[in-house]
Amino acid sequence: MGCYPRRAGQNSGAFVINRFRSLDSRNERRLARIARWDRPIEGWTGRLRAYANMLFLDHGIFRLVYLNLHEVAPGFWRSAQPTPGQLARFARAGGRSVVYLRGGREHGSWQLEKEACARLGLTLREFVVRSRGAPERETALAAEAFFASLEKPALIHCKSGADRAGFVATLYKIVVEGAPADEALKQLSLRYGHFRYAKTGILDLFFERYRDEGETRGIAFGDWVANHYDPEALERDFHAGLFSELLVDRIMRRE
Repeated sequence: MGCYPRRAGQNSGAFVINRFRSLDSRNERRLARIARWDRPIEGWTGRLRAYANMLFLDHGIFRLVYLNLHEVAPGFWRSAQPTPGQLARFARAGGRSVVYLRGGREHGSWQLEKEACARLGLTLREFVVRSRGAPERETALAAEAFFASLEKPALIHCKSGADRAGFVATLYKIVVEGAPADEALKQLSLRYGHFRYAKTGILDLFFERYRDEGETRGIAFGDWVANHYDPEALERDFHAGLFSELLVDRIMRRE
């Protein structure tokens, strides 16, 4: 009988060790992908690999049919991950800036986008945001200056054009356009493929909390974020729906 506590402790310790090994292994694979794709394309074989990765592993084949492209405000557009051809059309229409919201440079999509923007004279910027956690205070506060620095017309995009793009579009409507929260929140809707009851619904709750705690009391967005916003409380209060989570993360394979 006395051996049971020791075995439980050993099993628990082994679980923790295996868990860390699993995390380390995933991180190593991620770093390997970044090392592979965050470099110039080399030759026709390198270009073929980048296109194959973009179309099939990054699900770009679906975006050839529907880019989820929408105008948020004059000179400010949102979309899913564009192909080089789609970027060329944006440049021919007068586009000046492209904003990459995805964070990780882990697919051929990034390699092709970086090359295409350089060739087309488009300024490629990065503004990394989260889609499944409470928005970081620093990110929300940096948005106004970032938007002011963009040369327009500008195109922001994530992978599917639904969640990260919706979050930044909502920020733009509030910070730049001065739109009420409820109007701005239309940028996070099923129309764009956003599911508020999945993990990505925490983005909706962020703006709803600003509406209820800040806007209704006459507190400016930046002031609320800097002095009233509580990311930990937002995480505690949000609960994703199981079906929506399975649909978005397992079936649709969103980031």
